[in-house]
Amino acid sequence: MIGAVPVQNAVLMTGYGYGKRWTDNDEEHNNNNVLLGVFIGGTIGGIFQSFVMSPIELIKVSQQVVGTSVSKAATSVVSGLLPSSNNSKSSAWRGLGATLLRDGIPHGVWFVSYEFAKVELTKMRNGSNNNVMEGDDDSTTTTQDEIAIPMLSGAFAATTAWGVGYPFDLIKTRIQAGKSVGIVSTARDIVKESKDGRACYGLYRGFGLKLLRSIPASAIGFLTYETAAKALSSRG
Repeated sequence: MIGAVPVQNAVLMTGYGYGKRWTDNDEEHNNNNVLLGVFIGGTIGGIFQSFVMSPIELIKVSQQVVGTSVSKAATSVVSGLLPSSNNSKSSAWRGLGATLLRDGIPHGVWFVSYEFAKVELTKMRNGSNNNVMEGDDDSTTTTQDEIAIPMLSGAFAATTAWGVGYPFDLIKTRIQAGKSVGIVSTARDIVKESKDGRACYGLYRGFGLKLLRSIPASAIGFLTYETAAKALSSRG
């Protein structure tokens, strides 16, 4: 499962990079166009990665929730990747619809939120730098900004993206565990099982734990991306 993470990140960051390069051709370089570009790039990247992650996560869910061994779950998923005469509806793609809803638009939101926060934090920092006392070390301040801004923006992006996509992650897990069938019916079952039938309580159960994992990962991921992009551009 861990081996799929680099592939997943590569697909997503490629979509983000293409979205930014597409908007670089805009002579006016309007920030709204930049946000639109990274949203489209992130959404397309999220859709592509769904087809990679859905079968892999089905193996993980089968192991952790259902109790199936890794080898048995992997064999079942691999054998079902392509439909056959005896399997018109491939079990390997169970939960794909919910995965697409979790990874498509929410990843567009992820990159838009990051880009928006990065621009706003940069503006705020530039404004404060104008008031820097003479004699302060500008190089130290710049280095700190190059670390702090991507990490803070990445943390904000993770929060907003999972705020949009988390219910579909919960639905996907239920479907892949075989406890429910269909996105709408699964969502209805989750709400019915929640306290007082409240939709938010049911569909966002465990949301805090998800953020504890995703916020550091997003912050470090964007810092790594920006550092690598800067190093590559300086060589070019």
